[in-house]
Amino acid sequence: MAHRIGGRKLSRKQGPRLSLYKNLTVSVIRYERVKTTEAKAKEISGRVEKVITLAKRGDLAARRAVVAQFPNEPLVVNKLFDEIAPKYAGRSSGFTRIVRIGQRRGDAAEIVQIELV
Repeated sequence: MAHRIGGRKLSRKQGPRLSLYKNLTVSVIRYERVKTTEAKAKEISGRVEKVITLAKRGDLAARRAVVAQFPNEPLVVNKLFDEIAPKYAGRSSGFTRIVRIGQRRGDAAEIVQIELV
């Protein structure tokens, strides 16, 4: 039983779903904006916020925690600590913005752009 475990399932099993979240989170940090569906954007928004908040701490433990989340992405970790964290030093939350673009032609899914503010 999975009581009190929220989140969207996105018609995927746990492994592919977590990989999708990780890859989208890395893409948002790397490119600073990504076009995706509304459900995926809402799901990864909190994950991006948590990683940026962790990077704002800036100590060794925070860096190791981020590296543990993204072990094969050293460029993303460096960008997070060197560029993004100082940019949001005066901001306590609200690092991402979701902008609606329109509907996808094939299945009319709502397409949005998630970007760093």
